[in-house]
Amino acid sequence: MADSEVLHAEHRLEYPYSRSTGPIIGAFLTGLRDGKFFGATGSDGKIIVPPTEYDPITSDDVGELVEVGPGGVIESWAWVSNPLRKHPRTTPFAWALIRLDGAGTAMMHAVDAASPDDLATGTRVTAKFRPAAERIGSMSDIEAFVVEGGAA
Repeated sequence: MADSEVLHAEHRLEYPYSRSTGPIIGAFLTGLRDGKFFGATGSDGKIIVPPTEYDPITSDDVGELVEVGPGGVIESWAWVSNPLRKHPRTTPFAWALIRLDGAGTAMMHAVDAASPDDLATGTRVTAKFRPAAERIGSMSDIEAFVVEGGAA
């Protein structure tokens, strides 16, 4: 077969779908839209934040939803000196595992701090939500966490 006879076809591979959030994750996201955090009670009595639909220990349905936070403590963190386009902040920030007050698990989010010297394991932070009119029920409704009593 000559080169001019090579067959070709444009092809696009995609998997478009949408997923409903369900009653547990939906309540968590609605809470974010309303400026609140909710977790789900696990079989061991600990509050799972963000909530999962199934208990990680027993695989049974989780228990009742409980409001937690909006403050908490940093359990672990890493400083980002040069944020990339895909990052949630354009200025240096930290990724941190934050255990909200009343929660039994930690969640990861950005912490807006002036420098890494302002952070340590155990530092108290609180959520800074976007203005209510901008919230849509997603993790991005949390602009960042900020050090309690700090200027950030």
